[in-house]
Amino acid sequence: MLGLDMPAMNRSITLTPLYCMGGRLKSVTGLMTCAIPAAVGDHCAILPRDGDPVLAEVIGFENDLAFLVPFDAAENLEPGMPVLRKGKGLKVPTGRNLLGRVIDGLGRPLDGKGPITDCPMRSVNRPAPPAMERQRIRDPFVTGIRAIDSVLTCGGGQRIGIFAGSGVGKSTLLGEVANGSKANVNVIALIGERGREVAPFLEDVLGKDGMARSVVIVATCEQTPLMRVRAAQAAIAIADYFRSENQNVLFVLDSLTRLAMAQRELGLLLGEPPSSRGYTPSVFQTLANTVERLGNAAVGGITALLTVLVDGGDMDEPIADYVRGLVDGHIVLDRKIAERGFYPAIDVSRSISRVATEVVDRDFALAARKFRAIIATHAEVQDLIRIGAYVRGSSQQIDKAIELMPKVEKFLKQDVGERSTFEETRTGLFQIAGAWPF
Repeated sequence: MLGLDMPAMNRSITLTPLYCMGGRLKSVTGLMTCAIPAAVGDHCAILPRDGDPVLAEVIGFENDLAFLVPFDAAENLEPGMPVLRKGKGLKVPTGRNLLGRVIDGLGRPLDGKGPITDCPMRSVNRPAPPAMERQRIRDPFVTGIRAIDSVLTCGGGQRIGIFAGSGVGKSTLLGEVANGSKANVNVIALIGERGREVAPFLEDVLGKDGMARSVVIVATCEQTPLMRVRAAQAAIAIADYFRSENQNVLFVLDSLTRLAMAQRELGLLLGEPPSSRGYTPSVFQTLANTVERLGNAAVGGITALLTVLVDGGDMDEPIADYVRGLVDGHIVLDRKIAERGFYPAIDVSRSISRVATEVVDRDFALAARKFRAIIATHAEVQDLIRIGAYVRGSSQQIDKAIELMPKVEKFLKQDVGERSTFEETRTGLFQIAGAWPF
């Protein structure tokens, strides 16, 4: 063990038996290397001559060299700096005392409300619920958004992907669902967001009432890839705690794409071979682990909204394609719809909920199919209608779709802050579907 005097230590680091072994920093080339006996997942503190200790995590090793990545930006590092092994595994605070708080990936407060106290600590490395112990998805999860609750009905414990480009109302939709749902607790992870957008989301989109029953975990885009990845894992650990308390949790992660990019950076640092469009194999394992830890367990459930960035509407790029196969349904936001001033800009024809038929009755499911048929029939001749080439009377089905489409659009369009109960949504859906005789 390194013999260090307490004056050389920062006040925030205390020498305890956890600091059981030490070494010296050997090199810094993206990864930091240190000759220290440590396991993957161990935390280490690098002690500069001046300033605060740099907290890092072991993400790999080769022979007697451990590869470390810092949680925060590290400067003025020199060869031979002391490195202390702090202990294994990241633990974050959980519990009801976290409600209304904003923290980072290490559980440190970001909201200026003082230290976080009286919160049980929980490891971020927890397994997914066993497949045979998961409760079936039986009950609808009401969002208050008519376009979702009608033809894309979600269930409690469902994992839903929201696929969207930038600037099409994704964050607004997330905030509306967080405010309008009947979940007991919201756990919101903002991964890779621009720092400028965090406060407006909390204050304007989520609001005071939504924040009161939410825990927000933030790792902005300039932070290290390790911090971004661990922030997502910390958010899941917090949601998992509430689920174990038999709470119905709404989990929001914005975005899976930026989580994948952070994991790709770590993978490339470790020398993983890039595969599909530069993404390393560990990226896809991280995405699978993230999604599978959500959903229902033997007790409680986590309903998840997971955003995926699809620039240019490319739904077949590697991350979008892979996530679409992991989640229990996807909602596509379309830029052309948003450009018409239509909110929410949901493309119903390209969206689907894989559990909708399990959480609604047969009459509701039939009405939803008819509603979709109206939209699909109108879409087939939309270009002809726009240029005036379609002649009324050519098809009774198309004529009826043209007649009903204004009602369909009025039903799907919803102002920010406007919410519908499930019964109101059901009534409106049945009125429109009942007018479709085909």
